[in-house]
Amino acid sequence: MLAMLPAACKQPPAPVPPTLAEIGERIFLNETFDGNGRTCGTCHRPEDNFGLTPAFIATLPPDDPLFVAETIPALERNFENPRLMREFALIVENQDGFEDLENDFNLRGIPHTLALRTSIDSRDGPRTGWSGDGSPGDGSLRSFAVGAVIQHFPLTTNRIPGVDFRLPTDDELDALEAFQLSLGRQQELSLPLALSGTVARRGQEIFLDNGLGKCNACHLNAGANGNPAIFGAGAGNLNFDTGVEDLPDQPARLTGEKVPDDDGFGVPGNGEFNTPTLVEAADTGPFFHDNSVETVEGAVAFYNGDAFTNSPAGQLLIGATGSAINLDATQVVEVAAFLRVINALENIRASIELIDSATATASDERRLTLLERAWNETGDAAQVLAGGGLHPDAVISLETALALLDAARTQRKAHRGARQANAARTALEQARAELIEN
Repeated sequence: MLAMLPAACKQPPAPVPPTLAEIGERIFLNETFDGNGRTCGTCHRPEDNFGLTPAFIATLPPDDPLFVAETIPALERNFENPRLMREFALIVENQDGFEDLENDFNLRGIPHTLALRTSIDSRDGPRTGWSGDGSPGDGSLRSFAVGAVIQHFPLTTNRIPGVDFRLPTDDELDALEAFQLSLGRQQELSLPLALSGTVARRGQEIFLDNGLGKCNACHLNAGANGNPAIFGAGAGNLNFDTGVEDLPDQPARLTGEKVPDDDGFGVPGNGEFNTPTLVEAADTGPFFHDNSVETVEGAVAFYNGDAFTNSPAGQLLIGATGSAINLDATQVVEVAAFLRVINALENIRASIELIDSATATASDERRLTLLERAWNETGDAAQVLAGGGLHPDAVISLETALALLDAARTQRKAHRGARQANAARTALEQARAELIEN
């Protein structure tokens, strides 16, 4: 009898259960672990490339959980430095333990959580956080979440489990790991790419030239892993002392606030920091562990300077190649243009993937979330290219896609936004065709 009922009377299809990564996303963005109100997403904002910049912080209301050191009396001392947080997006980290909160701390930027699947493995174990030891215990990404809760979520600086917070369960850690590993690229680039732009194409040549830019030695294929031809098979993500701490006029120190030297990897530290991925670099500044350089051009130029040349890593490079890095201004801009273009290509890839996922989902809430992220990725691509004066035709296509996605993400019903989303996808493909051949 049921088979003969009109179609309108049939039961709707059963909802699709969430994947482990989707469960992890909910935990990442919403779970406070009975702490001070912060979540993982408080500092790793989806709208800000799963990181956090001063520009984004300036948009937040005073009661945002990021500012608990300004609103919870028990956290007013030795938990954060509100001035340096707001001005430079620097967060207090007690890498060497909590025994001397007044003096033993670091101030670090918030690393994005994109492309973790390709960037944290090494032959010596996982490399998480800026110094490669951001995770307690076994150093894994699961343990990283435990460390984050203890460091950033407590109700007081006593940090007593069960009183100031609760620790994540094994199931929550599994889900958080799955979500974080799902973010961004799932595989490395294969350089060289057939780039269309003259300046970016020359930048790629310099990047890959072991006698000129020398970048591909530590950033194989513009990722975070060492070149096995130089460092041996399975080297993966490596730690180096690049001399960033020796830069003069560090912005945070110019304020007169207390900014201890950051000793990097280990307890006590050896001054080393792990290698970040570069594909995502251009839209995830400021750069280095202390947010000391604002632009990607400045980050490239750092490797010309005395701080790097005189560092252990700089001396290692000189010993291996016979000379320091010595790029002229045009060459610095060309390498930065290459980084801007591959970042925009990744933004476009991610945007198209998000649009496809949005049109495939049966959940209106999930669809709007995915379209919102596609909109953010598309905006980043346009800004990254325009900021370097690159590919104006592609920027126009990206702005077209941005407007279409803005319309699609405001539609509550899927069928109303599908046309705009599909048109945005076409505009994104057109932008990609402007950046890379074939």
